[in-house]
Order: sequence, then structure tokens, then C-alpha cells
Amino acid sequence: MIDTLAGLAGVIILLALIMLRIPVAIAMFVVGFVGITLLSGLPVAMGLLASESFTLASKFELVVIPLFILMGNLATRTSISRSLYAAAYAAVGRLRGGLAHATLIGCGAFSALSGSSIASALTMGKVALGEMERYRYSPRLSTATVAAGGTLGILIPPSTGFVIYAILTEQSIGRLFLAGFLPGLLLLALFMATVAIICWLRPEAGPAGEAVPCDATLRAMLAALPGVAIIAVTIGGLYTGLFSPVESAAVGAGLMAVIGLARREIKLRDLWDAGMDSALTSATVMLILIGAHLFNPFMALSHIPQAIGGFLTGSGLSPWLVMGLILLCYVVLGMFMDGFAMLVLTLPIFFPVITALGFDPIWFGVIVMVVLEMGLLSPPVGMNVFIVHSIVPKVPQIEIYRGIVPFWLAMVVGVVILSIFPAIATALPDYVMGASLR
Repeated sequence: MIDTLAGLAGVIILLALIMLRIPVAIAMFVVGFVGITLLSGLPVAMGLLASESFTLASKFELVVIPLFILMGNLATRTSISRSLYAAAYAAVGRLRGGLAHATLIGCGAFSALSGSSIASALTMGKVALGEMERYRYSPRLSTATVAAGGTLGILIPPSTGFVIYAILTEQSIGRLFLAGFLPGLLLLALFMATVAIICWLRPEAGPAGEAVPCDATLRAMLAALPGVAIIAVTIGGLYTGLFSPVESAAVGAGLMAVIGLARREIKLRDLWDAGMDSALTSATVMLILIGAHLFNPFMALSHIPQAIGGFLTGSGLSPWLVMGLILLCYVVLGMFMDGFAMLVLTLPIFFPVITALGFDPIWFGVIVMVVLEMGLLSPPVGMNVFIVHSIVPKVPQIEIYRGIVPFWLAMVVGVVILSIFPAIATALPDYVMGASLR
């Protein structure tokens, strides 16, 4: 009983520290270390600090994080994002809402290069928002399109979120990357359908753009080839089993550097700056993981995950109702917490329940990523909304949130579809991994 009370007090203190803007990694480290010290003594806490930090830092698969972050940082320093957007606009810009469709396609393509929702929203926002303003698009539609399209970065591989999920749940990074591809395309299609419906109901919100001549279309397609080639080599190599996730990340970062240098869009100084930015971001992720690896043993010693798991599995509720309650918790937490913070805080509690109820852990990982995307759009945090607002500060945040509502509902539809047809997430990894074993 004392252990459980200590665990509850630890969770409350952790949430209070996070709300006080203490970095998540530091908050989890302090609460976990102090909690283990109180429950098991200082020697045990010191031993776990040393062993868990070393074990985590020596995991080879974690090399994928700095490499994919480096690839994304290099991509933001080149014209690849503009080329992808121009090619998408040449294909669909003449349609009603075509610029919004092109923005979503560009976000999806850039997500396959950056693996970051914030980077996708920031980069594509700088490219697309000015164009949509020039063609008199509704500010509500244009800003919401960029904010929603940016969320694809956490689902379409490579995804840092999937890497964190894999480490915390001991799942395969490769399988998770494979599982995110088709759901990412599904969500992209749902977003485009949302834009089509909005423009059908309010034609003035997204007027058609000018038709692009055939020769200009050809030039736009050719200019986008380097970006498409990098996506095809890195992601295609991963899906065909030619590369492991770490090898795919290394090849992608290398190709991005070579193309940027060959086109004289980046200099050696840019390589250094991109490397430093990647190192800082990777260090932040590693600190979060180390904090989680101290907080999780504290939770185990407090028996809170076992108590919650026993209550939910023995409550008599149907597995799908339990799943709905868990997802509802993620939606509510997403209104106040960062996605990584939610993962490291909740997975030690919810993941054993999910596996005990017989749900596929890979499928659950995809569902969690979609719900985390919803958090990136939900007030009052809504990180992607803040990013878009920083690009166009003259558009009130409340206006962006109003535009987000249809896209948020499209995500709900996506979760329902993935729940009814889980094979959308599991078929590709089962096929590829099965083929590699034959």
C-alpha cells in the first residue's frame, strides 16, 4: 500500500513539474531516482542509473535517431521541399482547393525525408502559405491545411515517435516503420477528402489555381526527382529488406548531403550546423529515454501498472471499451502534454494492458501515433498550430483552431477505419518480414 501511495505521489509530482515547464527528461529523472531511493535505497538507484544509462546508450538501433534527424535538418536547408511542392502543384493546382491538396502532398513527401511533424509544418508552411494567400485562399483553410499536413511527419516513416515507441516497448523499429506507411497514406487521403468537402461547401475558401503548361509541369517533375529518389532509395530499401533502419537512415543522410553539395545549396558550414542541430536534438531525445528508464522501474516498484492493468483486465469491460478509454486518456493528455512525454509516461502503464487483452502491439503503436497527431492540433498546446501561427501571426490562433476541426474529425475517422481494418497497419510488415524469412 505504501509503495502504491508513493507511486501515485510520484505521478502527481511529475505532472506538476511538467506543468511548471521543467523539461520532461529532468522531471522524470528526478522523480524516478528519488522514488527508487525511497522504495529500494540509494545503492539500487545509483546502480540503475549507471546500468540503464549505459545499456540504453549502447543500443545500436538508436543510431537511427541522429541519422534521420540529420537527414531532416539537411532537407530543410535545400530547395527539395519547394521542388516537391511545385511538382504537387503542377499536378493538382488547377483543381478547386488544388493548392491545399498540393500542400498536403508536399507535407506527406517531406515527412518521408524529415520524420518530424514540426519540421514538416514549419518548412511547408514557409513554402505554401504565401502562395495560398496570393490566390486568396481562406486563412482558416490554408493554415489548418499546413498544421494538419505537418502531423504526417510522426506517422509516415521515418518517424522518431516510432523509434521511441519501439525502445519503450521492445518492438521492432523496422516493423513499425513498415506499419506506418499505409496508415500515413490513408490519413493523407482523408485530409485531401476533407479539403475537397470544404471547397465543395464553400467554393470561395479554395479557388482553383492557374493551369500549369506541359513544359513547366515537366520541369517541375524533373526538379523534384532528387527528393523522390532519396525517398525511393531510403524508404524503398527499407521496405524491400535491402536496408535495416539504421542503414536506411545513413544512406538517406548521405544522399541528402551529396545532393545538397552537388547543387551548391549547402556548404561545409551548413553540414556543420546541421550536425550540431542534430546532435542537440538527439541528446534531448536520449535524455528523455534515460529519464524514462529510471521512471519506469519506479513505476514497477510502486505496482501502479500492475494495479491498473489488473483493474482494467478484470473489470469485465469489453477489450474495445478498454481500448476506447485508453485512447480517450491520450486525447485528453494531448491537450496539455508533449507527445514524447505522453509516450514515456503512459506506455509502461497501458502497454501491458493492451498485450494482455490480445491487441497487436504494432497496430497499437500506429493508433497511438495517430492520437499523438491529434494532440499536435488540440488546444491549448497544439504545437503545430503555434508553428503555423508563428509564420502568419496576422491570422488569430482561434481562427486556425476553427479550421483544424474538420481535419481533427478526419483523424477520428482514420482511427475508426484502422480499428475496423487493422490489416492496414499490419499487412505490410507481416508481408515484408515474412518474405525476408523465406
